[in-house]
Amino acid sequence: MNGYEMFLTLLVVYLAGLVGIGWYFNKKQKSVTDFWLAGREVGPIGIGFSAAASWITAGGLLAVIGFYMLQGMGSIWGFMAPNILALLILAVLVKKIKNLPAITQPELLEQRYGSSIRLPVALIITIVMILFAVADVQGLALVLQVFYGLDKIYAVGLIALVVSVYVTLGGLSAVVWTDVIQFSILALFTLAMAFASVGAVNAGELGSVAMSTSELLGSVPDEWWNPFSIGLPMVLIFILAIVPGWITEQDPWQKIWAARDEKSARNGMLLGALMILVVFGSCAIIAIALNAIYPEIEAMGFPAGMALAEPALLNFISECFAASPFLIAISALGLSAAAMSNADTFATSGGSNISRDIYQRYIKPDATMKEMLAVNRVSVLIIVLGACVGTFYIQGIIDAIHIATFIASASYFFPLMGGLYWKRATREGALAAMAVGGLTQISLVVLDLSKTAPMAPSYLESLHPALMGHGVIVGMTLSALAFFGVSLLTKPSSTVNLAPFFEEEAWTLAKSEAKKINEKDPNYNAFLGNVREKVTGERAQLQLELRASRNLNWKEIVENIKHKDSTWVTPTGPDSVYRLTHGDMLSCVSICRGSSDKDIWIKAEPRVEALQTQKKELFTAYEELMEILQQKGVELNFQAEIAPKTI
Repeated sequence: MNGYEMFLTLLVVYLAGLVGIGWYFNKKQKSVTDFWLAGREVGPIGIGFSAAASWITAGGLLAVIGFYMLQGMGSIWGFMAPNILALLILAVLVKKIKNLPAITQPELLEQRYGSSIRLPVALIITIVMILFAVADVQGLALVLQVFYGLDKIYAVGLIALVVSVYVTLGGLSAVVWTDVIQFSILALFTLAMAFASVGAVNAGELGSVAMSTSELLGSVPDEWWNPFSIGLPMVLIFILAIVPGWITEQDPWQKIWAARDEKSARNGMLLGALMILVVFGSCAIIAIALNAIYPEIEAMGFPAGMALAEPALLNFISECFAASPFLIAISALGLSAAAMSNADTFATSGGSNISRDIYQRYIKPDATMKEMLAVNRVSVLIIVLGACVGTFYIQGIIDAIHIATFIASASYFFPLMGGLYWKRATREGALAAMAVGGLTQISLVVLDLSKTAPMAPSYLESLHPALMGHGVIVGMTLSALAFFGVSLLTKPSSTVNLAPFFEEEAWTLAKSEAKKINEKDPNYNAFLGNVREKVTGERAQLQLELRASRNLNWKEIVENIKHKDSTWVTPTGPDSVYRLTHGDMLSCVSICRGSSDKDIWIKAEPRVEALQTQKKELFTAYEELMEILQQKGVELNFQAEIAPKTI
């Protein structure tokens, strides 16, 4: 068996395991919350591993090693440090994010500003997720090309087939638990390469001068170790250009929403930051050793040497393990795992925007859960295929990541973060920020790419250092001015839009409480026997599944229930209607479509200490719904009269 056949054999076994995980979680998919948020029951280990895996691509790993080789520790501000800083900042923001009643960021922004903002944000995030996934396909293509001389089309086919299969089967649950496996393989790979590359220098292999580990580290110039060698102004520019885009990325927010509780989400983000530090620390050691083995690359300097520095690790593996095809196959598998661990996350995040924020919100608001599960899977395929097509047009690995980040930073950083903490932010201000910042940034990217010669410094950066990163500081500045200026000049947001984000505003809408319930009432006890209940962390999940005697007119039901009681609102469109009786929106009872045209689900996610009270709220909502439907001649029955009280 030759090396390529070994790789294919290992890959088939590995991929069979990933698909098996997807198939296992496929049986647990019942709602969009199950598919996109893993049922809100992921613990800190799953969150941490997945958060780390989602931000270390195969291509990014190779590019980081290349940057270390040519620029030393000063290069950390272009990729490594923003990764870690973003996760640490998200750990601080967990409490605010976790309690928001949303599945996607566009849905959240509609709650904050109104319906006009949801579609443009969904389109922007979809494009950003496709661009991120392009970098993963490019990285895998480079691996297969160097190791086995394969054309890019093979990497495209591999990503398209495998990721789409296990993600469409298992949703975010499959993503999280395959990420645990994939990151473990990636971490072991980078640690092994650190030992192997240093060992090669110790032995004087591949033409290097033999030296001990202490001599190798001692031979590194002092300037190489200085993280501020690029200058403090450039460090600040990098942070301002990249970190805002990464803390507002949808994929880590979805993982926070998927966590079983705030503690799990916070500890998961911290664990992810630590694991990223370990991997990129290993990359620094690899870069030092590779500079000793390939001194001609370092001599070329940046950016001229990047074309050789980026695949330097792959060339080292090919040369050092030439006599051991099995070790090369293992290395290829490790880098393949890194590529897939990112592509699956971006496919999930982008796919949720297509299915929930575009299809369900604007095309078919009354889509049943069964229909949505099918649309979810098609949406994932769209993102994966879009990334595969984009791979043939965008060549730079880190550049693809940065372009996506800069567009996100300049377009919706201020509307998103400002909306969370500034009551005076308005819909008009958010739309102005997105239009001005987004269009400016896209124009600057196009200008910079068209004016920059191959392997030459960026055209805009050559005009002034502040224009580095395709001029993202300019894009963000204009976005900020539009956001704050237009917000102050326009009418404040309504209380309904402020309620999910500011508890004191929600209480002003909490006009009614659940009516007094006789706990010995047989109807109430029959109701309780059919409520599915599950406790995850500090919250419980309550769900009542009902089946009507005939197909339902969902639009009519929503309008009637809103007309009956002003506490019923539709802050994110008619697909879900909320009974706004609490300052904590996630605890409020909501009604949505069930699996078929006859099914209705009544749900709530109260804090555990309010569980018994919220069961009475659920019963009140059930009786109000029953009254409306009975007036239309529709009977409602519990979907599973003897269902166990678990979900």
